[in-house]
Amino acid sequence: AQSLAMLERHGVLTREAVANEGLDGGFSAVYPVLRALEDAGRIRRGYFVDGLGAAQFALAGALDRLRAARDPGSDRVVHLLAAADPANPYGAALPWPRRSDADRRPIQRAAGAYVVLVDGVAALYLERGGSTLQTLAPSDDPEIAVLAASALRELLLDGRLKELVIKKVDGLPVADSPFRERLLAGGFTTGYRGLVLRGAR
Repeated sequence: AQSLAMLERHGVLTREAVANEGLDGGFSAVYPVLRALEDAGRIRRGYFVDGLGAAQFALAGALDRLRAARDPGSDRVVHLLAAADPANPYGAALPWPRRSDADRRPIQRAAGAYVVLVDGVAALYLERGGSTLQTLAPSDDPEIAVLAASALRELLLDGRLKELVIKKVDGLPVADSPFRERLLAGGFTTGYRGLVLRGAR
């Protein structure tokens, strides 16, 4: 039951995803169960996602969804997720798409932090507390950057926050950040504490 729950949660289950779950015995404890499920025809084993390692297991439905996502349409898909959400593969199964800048703080799958995925790739990381952003490599594209900044509005629309005040971006004050223009284009306004995004009154 635990193995099936992890397959449902992660879609493609790998050694790294199981390690992130913190199970006693780790991957070696669930591997015999996964192999038995494969032998019974209930799940499949293969190399489904490049870069995730050789031991990958998935339910048939997850593979169908992967095949459907292989050829995306022309519209970009944007998701705002809690950084610790199992739907966010970064920091668990995949490394964060970082630059080599030495002044960046470590990115963690921490409670209260959020990540914006654009077409499945992490573009922005909002640290716990909501006042500091880290831009990730995909946000170098201006279109992706504005879409990712606009996605932060979801925190206000669903009531998680009343306002979002960004004070720092990539360790710099937001007023000095080259990302400032992308935030303004994404709906932020200038405030005395930083750039502000407010919900509808």
